[in-house]
Amino acid sequence: MKSLKKLNKYFFRYKFKIILGIIFILFSNAAQVYIPILLKDSIDALKENISLDLIIKYAILIVAVAIVGGVFRFLIRTTIIIVSRKIEFDLRSDLWEHIQKLPTKFFQNNSTGNLMAHATNDISAVRMYIGPAVMYSIDTVSKFIIVIVIMISLNPMLTLYTLIPLPLLSYFVYKLSKKIHTRFTLIQEKFSELTTKAQESFSGIRVVKSYVREENEIKHFTKLSNDYLLRNMEKVKIQAWFMPMLFMITGISVIIVVWIGGSMVIEKTMTLGEIMAFVAYLGLLIWPVIAFGWVLNIIQQAEASMKRLMKIFSEKDDIYESSEINDSIAQIDGKIEFKNVSFKYGQNNNEVLKNISLEINKGETVAIIGHTGSGKTSLINLIPRLFDTTSGELLIDGNNVKEIPKEVLRKNIGLVAQETFLFSDTLLNNIGYGLEVIDNKVIENVAEISQLKKDLDSFKAGYETILGERGITLSGGQKQRTSLARALAINPKILILDDSFSAVDTNTEEEILTKLKEFMQNRTSIIISHRISTVKNADKIIVLENGVIAEQGTHDELVELNGIYADLFTKQLLEEELKEIE
Repeated sequence: MKSLKKLNKYFFRYKFKIILGIIFILFSNAAQVYIPILLKDSIDALKENISLDLIIKYAILIVAVAIVGGVFRFLIRTTIIIVSRKIEFDLRSDLWEHIQKLPTKFFQNNSTGNLMAHATNDISAVRMYIGPAVMYSIDTVSKFIIVIVIMISLNPMLTLYTLIPLPLLSYFVYKLSKKIHTRFTLIQEKFSELTTKAQESFSGIRVVKSYVREENEIKHFTKLSNDYLLRNMEKVKIQAWFMPMLFMITGISVIIVVWIGGSMVIEKTMTLGEIMAFVAYLGLLIWPVIAFGWVLNIIQQAEASMKRLMKIFSEKDDIYESSEINDSIAQIDGKIEFKNVSFKYGQNNNEVLKNISLEINKGETVAIIGHTGSGKTSLINLIPRLFDTTSGELLIDGNNVKEIPKEVLRKNIGLVAQETFLFSDTLLNNIGYGLEVIDNKVIENVAEISQLKKDLDSFKAGYETILGERGITLSGGQKQRTSLARALAINPKILILDDSFSAVDTNTEEEILTKLKEFMQNRTSIIISHRISTVKNADKIIVLENGVIAEQGTHDELVELNGIYADLFTKQLLEEELKEIE
């Protein structure tokens, strides 16, 4: 129950409605338990004198009390159940907001399907505790107490006999609840695997179809579905014991009442009306006892789900939750300096960057080149603090990057990642994604620079064209140019292009670079590419090899050095010559 205590802050938020709901529960139960008293009085009165007036009188009273109880039952649902939906909304919103703020490494260690399961299945299980479980807990406990008190007032001895089976029921419920908790945790874990597999298959459907792996995917998904089914069946088998045992034990109580109570009526130590009221009260006790088991079942499931949610909430943004942040920094100009920077992904991994020292002045265009795995992407990911340096210092405008507020830092950096991602939205909204208010002039300008504007004629609805999931309706080059336009639209002081022209032909690339040179005047540009043609006009070229700066200089200087860069240049020239011969 420790995890469920975390919900107390949400309950406190809606405390007045919950208190009102509890009052409605008490009024509803008061009306409900008054009906057997009317039943007792009517039977005893009619035993003395049967008359139509008495029948009508008590019938009207019983119906009126039942209506009052029904009205209050309706009001319970308009308070407590509505509160449960609002808390569900708040919890889901808080989870979403928390996940959005978590660092990049969190998403490397948690699959999309697993996070989807938390946001859907787990929160739904918790809501069942917030609404029905809380409502029926208060309802059953209050009703149980009221009914027991009235039964004792009618006949203490018979009440004692009636309650004899209940300790057995409590022990039985306690044992099964522990097993349900364990089984439900396993079910939620398997559900996460199932949603992960579904998400990956849908996202990678083109790969699945290209390699004709549909049958394999069906088999794999069927196996996971069967595992999920089996775990659910294990829980269902345990739950299957609940109702039969509850009815059996409450049935024993009914037998005791009829047997011993009937004898008391015969011996005239109880009236017929009292024994009828006693049986009615016992009937009212059956639901609280049954609901008690059902509520415990819900609570165990909610506890298991809440534990899983709390693991997410316990994750911290270790990058920006720092006392080093200097809120007085309101803008950046673009000078970047690496001072003996080293970096590795996790404590147990090898360093991917080693003692990098590099200065990039404001307005410079710096190119980074190197073989695959040399650390190029890792280096530029440190600038917007997608990751933090393991050692050394990264400075922007002389300020340690750890001191710059996240909003200031990232709003001034336009990053076009190696793997393009577009939303299933209009082309206009994808380009203007980083803007608070979309400005059509800005959109037109960045579309011109990225050479995307010349493709607008091929889009039926122009900027209002809906792109498919991940921009599936666009070509590879169009995706990269849309991502570039999106980065330029925020008017960045630092532009980082991570192999962003790999799917663009060389002529279009040349046009983009020409336009970019004008746009990025007095701004800092960092370009990562495998093409020498892309980087040769940069103010400075950095060659990375195994996480260290192996060479740096201008294109001409590096060619004269006759090292790694010169070797890459020679090979690419040869490739171009061979293509021309073909």
